[in-house]
Amino acid sequence: MSELTLFLIRFAYLAILWIFVLSAISVIRSDMFGARVPETARGAAQPRGKTKAPKPPAKRRGSPTHLLVVEGDNAGARAEVADAPLLIGRGSDAAIKLDDDYVSTRHARVGFSDGQWFVEDLGSTNGTYVGAARINQPTTIGLGVPVRIGKTILELRK
Repeated sequence: MSELTLFLIRFAYLAILWIFVLSAISVIRSDMFGARVPETARGAAQPRGKTKAPKPPAKRRGSPTHLLVVEGDNAGARAEVADAPLLIGRGSDAAIKLDDDYVSTRHARVGFSDGQWFVEDLGSTNGTYVGAARINQPTTIGLGVPVRIGKTILELRK
């Protein structure tokens, strides 16, 4: 084997090794600090001084009153839906803080919009499931619909 071929093989191996190291660092950073949110999603497009607070859902008969952890290490933990949107994850700012190794710091959000409740995955590593289906966009949920985050199952309840 020529010296040039051996050098190119070593260089390619080193490049692949660095790509792996940098991708591992990226996954760890996003798990610790959360996913980056684009400026448009932060509300930068709204003029300053004219920001509206989200309207809490009206209390109607048969509407959910809380989000409950039904299975997992934190079974029984709950958050009132009047505080919507609800952040779910391992972070200290989460409305429902989960002690689950498969849950990201800022894993998912449950909110209310246009008369319906929805769950949204926030770019987590292991995903969010409604029923048996993994979701990639905000998905509507109803009373008693299981939402699986890691090894934890949550439901909207009355």
